[in-house]
Amino acid sequence: MSNTPSLTIQRESAARFAPRLAQDIAQRLQAAIEARGQALLCVSGGRSPVALFKALRCLPLAWDKVTIGLVDERCVATDHPDSNAQLVRQHLLQDLAAQASLVPLIADAHVTPLLAARQASITMRALGSADVLVLGMGSDGHTASLFPNAINLPLALDPTQSPACVAIELAHPPANAPYARVSQNLSMLLTARQIVLPVTGADKLPVLERAMQAPTLALPVSHVLHQSRAAVAVWLDNAED
Repeated sequence: MSNTPSLTIQRESAARFAPRLAQDIAQRLQAAIEARGQALLCVSGGRSPVALFKALRCLPLAWDKVTIGLVDERCVATDHPDSNAQLVRQHLLQDLAAQASLVPLIADAHVTPLLAARQASITMRALGSADVLVLGMGSDGHTASLFPNAINLPLALDPTQSPACVAIELAHPPANAPYARVSQNLSMLLTARQIVLPVTGADKLPVLERAMQAPTLALPVSHVLHQSRAAVAVWLDNAED
């Protein structure tokens, strides 16, 4: 069983999934603004969150008080088509959300991944705890850029490490994104006030079920589900219409 302080599972139909999740996130950001005068939203890249971004960007919110950070990033220029920062600009920082501020995780793609990770650690520590942090989960059980075959995965998932960003170089990188990466480590992910884990697609449900059983390096997302620091809300799109 998970020892997460607050682990909830929300089921929605595919049609309602992105709008309902967007509303939930917006309400949490608004509460943060009312409590502290500003809000920090950290998001993941890839194609999965695009529908969420499109729903979220149209919701009324004090967007000028929202800062958007990244959970992970590919070691490419911030305007590169495969950059997560570029994905956020294209799909989230539009419509009403155009007033929000984006803080890229990698400022200079020409430095080594290790130096980029050090610089990213300074950036994220200065931003502080995310009010909402949106993760993803791959069919291999990875989350952020914490992949099962990452060489330094045990260190990145060690909860006793200081909150930081780490350089991730994969022995077998995905063919469609063969880049070194920078990712928040587990300790930094768990500084978030609320972690949201959307899981879409029936093929990922067996992976999630295995990850819920016990933490394992084979499924990095399992370490987010089995911890005692941060609240986690898992959203599933397998409900009946």
